[in-house]
This record gives sequence, C-alpha cells and structure tokens, in this order.
Amino acid sequence: MDAQTLSIPVGDETTSGLLLMPPDAKALFVFAHGAGTDMRHRAMAGNAEGLAERGVATLRYNFLYTEKGGKRPDPPRLAHAAVRPVVARAAEVADGLPLFAGGRSFGGRMTSQAQADHPLPGVRGLAFLGFPLHPAGKPGIERASHLAMIRIPMLFVSGTRDALAELDLLRPVVAGLGSLATLHLVDQADHSFKVAAKSGRTGAEAEAEVLDALSRWMSGQ
Repeated sequence: MDAQTLSIPVGDETTSGLLLMPPDAKALFVFAHGAGTDMRHRAMAGNAEGLAERGVATLRYNFLYTEKGGKRPDPPRLAHAAVRPVVARAAEVADGLPLFAGGRSFGGRMTSQAQADHPLPGVRGLAFLGFPLHPAGKPGIERASHLAMIRIPMLFVSGTRDALAELDLLRPVVAGLGSLATLHLVDQADHSFKVAAKSGRTGAEAEAEVLDALSRWMSGQ
C-alpha cells in the first residue's frame, strides 16, 4: 500500500505529510515523529504499515525543522504551530473516521502540549508511544504538568526499561490523571521499544504489542 504525499501549510511555511489509508480503516491517527527522526524513518514507516494492517489510517508528518533537514528540534511554540494545521488537514481527509493524535516521544509530547493549550478540533483521544517524562538520567515529572489540563482520553504505551520514563514516576503520573488515562507497559522494552536478546522477546514482538495496544484502545473510544 502506497502512502499519499500531502503538502500542508504551516503559517508562512509548508511541511509534508504521508497519508496511509487502508480500505477498511476504522480510525485515523495523526502520527508525529520523535526528536531524532522524521516521518520517513523506518520505525515510523513500519508503525504506519502495521497500523494499516490493523485497520488504522495514519497521517505522518514532519515538524518544520525536519522538513528543512535540521537536527535540532523546534521550540514548543513552533512545534505546536505544526500540530494544529496537520490535525485540521487530517479532519478533512478522515471522511468521518474517528480522529486521534499523538506520536513517538517528542512528537507525542508536543501534541499533548498543543491539546492542553487549546483543544485540537475533532480529536477524540491522544496516544503516546514512549512519552518522554524526563531526560535520561534526570528523573522528574515536570514534563507531565500540562497533562492535567487535557480532557480527552489518553493512552501511554511505555517500555518497562524506558530510561525517559522511570516506572516509579510514570505510574503515579498516569494514575493521577484518573479514568482519562490508560497505561500499557511493554515488558523488557526501552524507549524505542527495542528489547535485549536475553529478554526472550524479539523487537518485532514488542512492536506488534505496541500496535495491538494502540489499535485496541482506539476501537474502545
């Protein structure tokens, strides 16, 4: 299945998107990339293809810095400015499908900040694949403070070995959000959902668990 390339205005600039719409789509996920990747990264492409197999359409997109070939992430203000028009474009192409938004690491956090600042029209829920609760080696929960302002369901999919979301911090953060938040833990997986060979699991198994959890959660919203 080939993805359709979209051009999306972001203020005075333009970014690119990739729409992958399976014929049996039951939802559309606005899928933002992590800080060190872009929408064409193999993990992003593999996730989009896996979700399509599960009946979930995706609209991947670049933040402005990756669209320009840069490596340094945009400041939050610019990242939020990209999230909003992409979500609006997704609503246009969704053809009535339930709309969700989020992404991997940085992309998920920028989406949640945008939602907390001002609700994203039409978005039914947010999904985070590896929410970066804190920098590696610097545990804290300051990055979660805005989540309490979100009033739609949220899914946190996190590896039990995620160095950017220590479990003794992540669990109470999610619990504190009440019934709006769901936590799915992927055993032995790190921030990128990679697993060590000695774990007895394969990377493909861990990624399949991530996508199964995301697909099931969307179906229940």
